[in-house]
Amino acid sequence: MKNTILAAALSAVVLSSMPALAQPASGAQANLEPPNVQEFDKRMAQAQENMKKMQEQMDKINQTQDPEARQKLLQEHWATMQNNMQLMHGMWGPGGGMGCCMGGPGMGPGMTMGPMMGWGHMGGYYSTLTPEQQRQRQYMMDQYMPMQQMMMDHMMRHQQYMWMR
Repeated sequence: MKNTILAAALSAVVLSSMPALAQPASGAQANLEPPNVQEFDKRMAQAQENMKKMQEQMDKINQTQDPEARQKLLQEHWATMQNNMQLMHGMWGPGGGMGCCMGGPGMGPGMTMGPMMGWGHMGGYYSTLTPEQQRQRQYMMDQYMPMQQMMMDHMMRHQQYMWMR
């Protein structure tokens, strides 16, 4: 049961924070805008602050021996993690900076996973970017991917403490 919950939670993190994997129905391209580095940096700074708070919460969880206090800290950590996932997901939507794909909440009605995991509709997007916009997009991906990895690490550590109950 716990493995099922963990698998579902990890899938939710990946799918909700990477809507580029989803493909618009009927191949329609939606809201393909050039990257906005300033907006991305603003949101990334907020995500980094949340990540710092999550780390402080995890340090407290590591230090406490009281099971009730640990549960309360785990609930606070979970809430902070959820907020950060929403913030990171917003980086991909309209006005979020990444300038890509769609503004919806990930895999919703009308979204399908294509044989190329949704990248087929991106060819036209990338070919319209200038070399500077491509560098900006690469910069944003270089910043985003380690943050997503840290979120996964926190998810795993959180789950380990939940199993210890």
